[in-house]
Amino acid sequence: MPVELYGMSASAPCRIVAMTLEVLEVPYEYKTIDLMAGDQMKPEYLKINPQHNIPTLVDGDFAMNESRAIATYLANAYGKDSKLYPVDPKVRAVVDQRLYFDMGVFYKAIGDIIYPKMFEGKDPESGAKDKLKEVLGWVNDMIKKSGYAAGTDSLTLADLAFIASFSTLVETGSFDVSGFAELNAWFEKVKGEIKNYEKANGAGATAMGQWYKSKL
Repeated sequence: MPVELYGMSASAPCRIVAMTLEVLEVPYEYKTIDLMAGDQMKPEYLKINPQHNIPTLVDGDFAMNESRAIATYLANAYGKDSKLYPVDPKVRAVVDQRLYFDMGVFYKAIGDIIYPKMFEGKDPESGAKDKLKEVLGWVNDMIKKSGYAAGTDSLTLADLAFIASFSTLVETGSFDVSGFAELNAWFEKVKGEIKNYEKANGAGATAMGQWYKSKL
């Protein structure tokens, strides 16, 4: 029986999970939860996720939210021979650090640029673009070491998290990323290494970009 992924393709966190499922070749059924239509507050969804956010994964009688935690669960449950979530404690710690960094720093810095315009019709706060430039420099340096987000020699969950965030930034066109050579080279390379990339991430990032541009 396939697992169920509840979410919206425009959401970067939902795309992290979709890419993880694709890379691990885990059969899944995508169930759209339209936040704008209030689907997240319907009783049947609240029953599986009382926090009424997205994404949510249902695997048999097991349900959980929080995208990066879902991704690590999937890697542990279905990718035991995969390099996607390395077992070496120090390497895994770096992957975990990147996941936390993506959530609390990278994705947040992008959100601070795009969400004020999308949801409040106003410009980002003063300093938000300078902060994003600094963060992009950190990400560029992380990737520079080996060509992957966690300094590994192959794709990990860190790359999936980073590409969900970065593709959102690229598609919105809200910030000039042309000056980050390693980051852009990584982006083009990793897109080709993720199975069904367009289905799992590309189309959703494009939709997010169109949504953002419609608010300009």
